[in-house]
Amino acid sequence: MLIRAIDGLNELVGRTVAVLALGFAAVIIYDVFMRYALNSPTRWAFDVSKQMFGFYFILLGGYALRHQSHVRVDLLTEHMRPGTRRWVDIAGYLIFFFPFAWIFFRRSWDFAARSWAQGETTYGAVQLPVYPLKAAMCVAAGLLLLQGICEVLKLLFNRTESPHGT
Repeated sequence: MLIRAIDGLNELVGRTVAVLALGFAAVIIYDVFMRYALNSPTRWAFDVSKQMFGFYFILLGGYALRHQSHVRVDLLTEHMRPGTRRWVDIAGYLIFFFPFAWIFFRRSWDFAARSWAQGETTYGAVQLPVYPLKAAMCVAAGLLLLQGICEVLKLLFNRTESPHGT
């Protein structure tokens, strides 16, 4: 049940954030149209598109891990028996993934809290708030940690669930 809940959460976040790509593309198309067709460039579109891309990129980490889309180095494990490979994968999560994800979470928490407290904004022509994006980093780190726990549980319980939820 926990595995299904975490997978479902990251699936929902991933599919929801993917819609942001449409908004991201719309802002860029609008800016290009305004700049080249009407000779009236926007002052805000570049900053908005950078922030939208930041949200899009950072929040998809858990979704990517759920679908095994992260970069993996399988040179050592590709010739191992499945049982051995499982334990090597678990060790990799414990030694490398969890410490990195925990540091990412703690540092992004501090980073977001400081930005939020200062009311940090961009330095562009239009001063957009930065703290929502920095808070999204913390949320993304939490989602990544949860998905890592889920992946280890799948390995421990020998669950070979399809990454597409079937």
